[in-house]
Amino acid sequence: MKILVVDDHALIREALRGVLKKLKRDAMVLDASTCRQAMESIASHPDIRLVLLDLTLPDRDGFSMLAELRERHPAMSVVVLSGVQDRANVMKALDLGAVGFIPKSASHEVMRSALQLVFAGGVYIPPEILAREPLTSAARALSPGGRIIVSPADVGLTDRQLDVLALMMQGKNNKAICRSLDLAEPTVKNHVTAILKALKVTNRTEAVIAVNKLGWKLPPTPKL
Repeated sequence: MKILVVDDHALIREALRGVLKKLKRDAMVLDASTCRQAMESIASHPDIRLVLLDLTLPDRDGFSMLAELRERHPAMSVVVLSGVQDRANVMKALDLGAVGFIPKSASHEVMRSALQLVFAGGVYIPPEILAREPLTSAARALSPGGRIIVSPADVGLTDRQLDVLALMMQGKNNKAICRSLDLAEPTVKNHVTAILKALKVTNRTEAVIAVNKLGWKLPPTPKL
């Protein structure tokens, strides 16, 4: 497995390399300090599976690189790193297809847990952001003890829609979902529309947040 760390601070690259090697001993960890170097590495190693991307780079805005990566390499997962942990940046990163947002201020333990979740096919969102984000209408059916009791079946999602949702949680776009599930693109679009309607949300980012707050266990998807 090949992983690319893109950050202009050498100490952060080394720290992330150490965390990654503990989680994936056989991984090849590449690094780059600029977007240009990162794109050159990706051109030389098209089988890179995961990119850890700093938002503040000397030669280019990290968000624009994230958008390009998701467009040109839809099978490549991207986790955003940032020194600024605010809701706007988290939401924008998720909107662009990131499968995680890890604050640079996070401890090694938090980084390790976040990356473990990503490797298992999940999406990492800082708990502070989830705590500030209100529950959608679909998530407001609570028992007296406060435990969320809404299930996928309660909101009318089918097994195939859960398959689509699981891939949406990985930041996969419609074309990537089509390839993974061997479905026609109009079919995937219809499933996505039904999922958003069932969750009473308007976009994929809100769906990801809703599923994280609901704590649903989705069908297994290919792990990193």
